[in-house]
Amino acid sequence: MIRDTSAQDKVLQAPAVWRQRSWLLGLGIVAVVLVLGVLLSSKWLSSSHSVSAAHLKIAPVKRGTLVRDVSVNGRVVAAVSPTLYSTAPSTVTLKVKAGDTVKKGQIVAELESPDLSNQLQREQASYEQLEAEVARQRILARKQKLLARRDADQAEIERVSAERTYQRIEGAGVTGIIAKIDFLKAQDALKTAEIRAKHAEQAASLDVEDVDLNLKTKVSQLQQQKLVRDNAQRRVDELRLLAPVDGFVGTLSVANRSVVAANTALMTLVDLSQLEVELEIPETYVAELGLGMTAEVLINGNKVLGKLSALSPEVVRNQVLARMRFNGEQPAGLRQSQRISARLLIEEKVNVLTLPRGPFVENQGGRYVYLVEGGVARRVPMKLGGTSISAVEIVEGLKEGDQVVIAGSDLFDNAPRVSIN
Repeated sequence: MIRDTSAQDKVLQAPAVWRQRSWLLGLGIVAVVLVLGVLLSSKWLSSSHSVSAAHLKIAPVKRGTLVRDVSVNGRVVAAVSPTLYSTAPSTVTLKVKAGDTVKKGQIVAELESPDLSNQLQREQASYEQLEAEVARQRILARKQKLLARRDADQAEIERVSAERTYQRIEGAGVTGIIAKIDFLKAQDALKTAEIRAKHAEQAASLDVEDVDLNLKTKVSQLQQQKLVRDNAQRRVDELRLLAPVDGFVGTLSVANRSVVAANTALMTLVDLSQLEVELEIPETYVAELGLGMTAEVLINGNKVLGKLSALSPEVVRNQVLARMRFNGEQPAGLRQSQRISARLLIEEKVNVLTLPRGPFVENQGGRYVYLVEGGVARRVPMKLGGTSISAVEIVEGLKEGDQVVIAGSDLFDNAPRVSIN
């Protein structure tokens, strides 16, 4: 009898359902991991660098108003600070010291110049001499006029006498008492007297004009000499230096009782009631500067507005000096030569794309920027417009909402794509 295989058989149970589901779930997880690995490997393969996000500063592109401005340094200066000069070679006697308060019209120094004093005395003597000559000329003019009038009157008397003689002879000649030759002589004498009288009158008139012209010449010479004398007097008066403004003595350029040449600076006065701000502006902004431009200064923690009132015509050490005058009343607490910071408002642009200003402007030369998309910073070209202290204008290359690396891009070494951890 053949034995069967029943002793070798073993009953197997069907697998549970949860075991089949676990196996399927594990298979799905493996697939997801493989996909993520492929994506990450493609991102890492496409990026040549990897930088931590902690080292970067990312900002969005926004649309708004850009105020173009420039930050400059300045110092407080007196709007009125006249410098007094010597008017002639002289010896200086100072009447004040540095730091003294002076009033307008106060004598601050006296100059001693013997040459100017002697010149004034000479001009005064010449004036007095001409004045006497004018008085004498007036007397001579009256005398000459009287003589001319006397001659004219004498000629008129002779004419009248000749006329009467002629009339008498003419009346007698009609009756034949007077000879004809005597009649003709009387007639000639009358004509001669008339001519002499006429010429005497004209000569008297010419003499009057002549003496008037001589007198006028002398008077003109006197007036000219008066101007010369007054000018000498003015120069002597200028030897007493008067304070042109209320203020105080800023600096003394010479010592007391020193001998100075003409046009030597002696001292500077400062009027602290009128202060302005002298700004040092880089020459790159010269083309955009203009009188009346608004400026903002920070004084003792307060912002004060003003306007440019003067611009220097030259560039000194790559800078242009400008004067700012305060709007309204002068702020309190200002000091001469006090250093302050200022903000010059050049232009205001409305509804433009802007980015916060950062090192990317200098690092990329304003031509490239790193645009962040999906954890990767991509180097893209762009074009900047106006710039200010805190923001820049985006003209081309970006749109509103783009995320841009504004600081830390120097770690990218100009790579086209960089992964951000």
